[in-house]
Amino acid sequence: MENFYVYIFIILVASILQTSTGFGFSILATPFLLMIFIPHEAIQINIILSLIISCALIMKIKKDIDKHLLKKLVLGSIIGIPFGGLIYLSIDISTFKIVISIILLILTLLLILNISFKSTTVRDYIIGGLSGLLTISIGMPGPPLLIYFAGTKSVKERTRATTLAFYLFIYFISLISQMFLAGTDMIIWRSSLYAIPVVFIGLIIGQVLFKHLNQKAFRIFTYILLGCTGIFLLLDSILSR
Repeated sequence: MENFYVYIFIILVASILQTSTGFGFSILATPFLLMIFIPHEAIQINIILSLIISCALIMKIKKDIDKHLLKKLVLGSIIGIPFGGLIYLSIDISTFKIVISIILLILTLLLILNISFKSTTVRDYIIGGLSGLLTISIGMPGPPLLIYFAGTKSVKERTRATTLAFYLFIYFISLISQMFLAGTDMIIWRSSLYAIPVVFIGLIIGQVLFKHLNQKAFRIFTYILLGCTGIFLLLDSILSR
């Protein structure tokens, strides 16, 4: 029962972040869900609930989607997905999380130091590929997108809308792939079902917060979220070895 309340709290906070920023759910939820569920259950619950959030929001924000960028992200992710499957099946997840956490912390520091870069076609495809790889392997497509949008100084409306639209594709493909690679069970679907009302409460609160987040606050919040995720992933990976 204690774990159930912790689970509900995680989902509520992650849903609020996902709605208000476009990327918070998987970044926040996955590391904490791994403390309650075994890896494939945590990843699939994250994917299912993230897909529900994206479906619920997409019609409301579709006018802000950068369709040209979205197409390149999707094509790039198709290349990254098979590599993510190989990582999931063959590489120790704890080791992989350590590598990801270190990369996150380094890139967050660069962003705080105001290091910026331009969006290019090649980089668009690379970011899509990395997001596809990370979705299959650890259920976290957000960090590459978050870093890319922050580094290119993308406006928050474009960031949120394009990210959520991309999630519709990548999470659906990832869920099918996860079920094929690792199977699924009733714990995953029952836990996801229990969380749906909480997700929709988070959607409402997140929408209100989004309206009151200016661009500077949005950017600062991005740095905090990236940094905290990197630190948590690093500590969790080291302590679980």
